[in-house]
Amino acid sequence: MVYQALYRVYRPQTFHDIAGQQHITQTLENALMKQQFSHAYLFTGPRGTGKTSAAKILAKAINCEHAPVAEPCNECAACRGITNGSIADVIEIDAASNNGVDEIREIRDKVKYAPSEVRFKVYIIDEVHMLSTGAFNALLKTLEEPPEHVIFILATTEPQKIPLTIISRCQQFDFRRIPSSEVAARLQFVARDQHLDVDEEALQLIAKASEGGMRDALSTLDQTAAYSEGKITVQDVQDVTGMVSDQLIQELVEAIESADAARAISKTGALIDQGKDSLRLIEQLIFYYRDLLLYQTSPELEDVLSRPRVEEAFRSLAGQISANKIYQVIERLNQTFTEMRRTNHPRILLETSLVRLCRGERPATAATTDSSGAPPAAGAAIEQRIVDLEQQVKMLRENPVSSSEQRLSAEPPTTDYRHSARPKRSSGLKVPVNSINGVLLQATKTDLAELRSAWATVMAQIRVKNVAAHAWMLDSQPVASSPDGIVQAFKHEFHCQMVMENKNHILELVQDIVQEVTRKNKILYPVPEDEWVKIKKTFIERSKATEKDPQTQEKAEQEDLIVAEAEKLVGPDLIDIKD
Repeated sequence: MVYQALYRVYRPQTFHDIAGQQHITQTLENALMKQQFSHAYLFTGPRGTGKTSAAKILAKAINCEHAPVAEPCNECAACRGITNGSIADVIEIDAASNNGVDEIREIRDKVKYAPSEVRFKVYIIDEVHMLSTGAFNALLKTLEEPPEHVIFILATTEPQKIPLTIISRCQQFDFRRIPSSEVAARLQFVARDQHLDVDEEALQLIAKASEGGMRDALSTLDQTAAYSEGKITVQDVQDVTGMVSDQLIQELVEAIESADAARAISKTGALIDQGKDSLRLIEQLIFYYRDLLLYQTSPELEDVLSRPRVEEAFRSLAGQISANKIYQVIERLNQTFTEMRRTNHPRILLETSLVRLCRGERPATAATTDSSGAPPAAGAAIEQRIVDLEQQVKMLRENPVSSSEQRLSAEPPTTDYRHSARPKRSSGLKVPVNSINGVLLQATKTDLAELRSAWATVMAQIRVKNVAAHAWMLDSQPVASSPDGIVQAFKHEFHCQMVMENKNHILELVQDIVQEVTRKNKILYPVPEDEWVKIKKTFIERSKATEKDPQTQEKAEQEDLIVAEAEKLVGPDLIDIKD
């Protein structure tokens, strides 16, 4: 008999076999018993969590000869035929290779025919997010009102790429990552059934490395069993997966904490020369410090640590390193990990980061804090303001002012804004007028049309990564686009202000997503709609004037250079431009 991979041999055949998805299996079982199942389902979640298996089990339970049942019997002709794929009324389609309009139109034409062998015709479309826009449109009407004998089950790992019109026509079930404890328990069952001699710690390590995917865990066990020459050990798992042993990671952490850069670089170089992946190495280093932090927080959190067991050396390190130091190290390593994924020389970045950690250099974004948690500069500024206020109170006590002087001082000073090019807003919002004018100088209709066509995708990804940012960006739209910049007009000034005040997080997030979707690196400039109308009008009038008078154009260019230099010196937030 031809050998079958373990993940195929132990593929779940009943809802009871699906690990870690009780919230889904219970719902489906109740619906089956009550005969209240839907005409369309959408299964979403990470790879290897049971989406396609659940779809096939659901197809068997619906068509089981003993229906209504909560579980398929797997003994009748219908169940056996669906399991081995011999029944033509249950159709599995891979949308990655059948994503065109013609394939979906063929489905649309065939759904009207009644099933020939079982009661319901079931279409299981895997990786449905790979369908083209035209294919989704072709599927819409059929998905909304299919014949009574047809059921659609869609599965995907990327639900954010599916149109909302499709999602709204389905019952959506979100599959979660399977807990490591349940993965390890399943691996123990498989090992006993296959008569494999495996260390308990090796199974725990495989479960941790699978990141919640049962298929990945079974594949790793299969591969490790073929690699080992007897009992499967922790070392075998590390050799197969490319992981570094806890002992070596611990020695590397000890070198960092003792500020021994030479030792840290030497150990790192030896590991990489042995074939260890530098990205995997820094990832394990981050998780080691994360485990130290969690163990410091509470030793009862041992179950959520990434290591199979807690050793005495680990406990000792957890007691020596301060929590603030761990925060700084994790932040530095995370920055390095992000940079390493974008370079062709990750080893250099890893070694540089280790040297900086050994020297005690803090991350660029880390702010020094005092015992109260506030930056020292902020504390000094508060102290100085208190001193100034005390002096003012003392002066008022020594020299009290008359009632008439009080009235004069209470009256607000009159300011002539007639010659001001940009009056200050009551909210204190600083609009980067000069930068926006720079975008308008190079903006084209083609750039704007291209950006707007991709904006729906950008917003969908923003919603997935940051719900608050999506809410603030919802009532805004790109109104101008150049090769290097975007002008984003906001309907509500408050939303614009929130985005600008959180520019280190929100603007960077939006810019990264725009770059990912459009493959172009652009800076985003938020502006309220009413300000945008004024800026646009002024820019058009100025452009017409410069076309007629070359001296005006030369003067405007000089002014722009002066403003640009000023922005470089003090930043755009501290500049107020007046004619």
